[in-house]
Amino acid sequence: MADKNYYTIDPLGKLRCVKCGVPLEKGKAKFLYLDNGFPVELPVCPVCGFVYVPEELALGKVLAVEKALEDK
Repeated sequence: MADKNYYTIDPLGKLRCVKCGVPLEKGKAKFLYLDNGFPVELPVCPVCGFVYVPEELALGKVLAVEKALEDK
């Protein structure tokens, strides 16, 4: 059974790694916070492994999950 992704974004070849100069590819990543992990699919550099986290994700869903976990 495949893990459910809580968030996914496909870069569609529009995002490039500044360091490596190659297009970012959709790849699997995991957010870890307070011993909890959340699988996501985000743009990743296939050369250096840099993971691009969009601002709306960082300030939206991720922030909401952090607050919910802290309130437990």
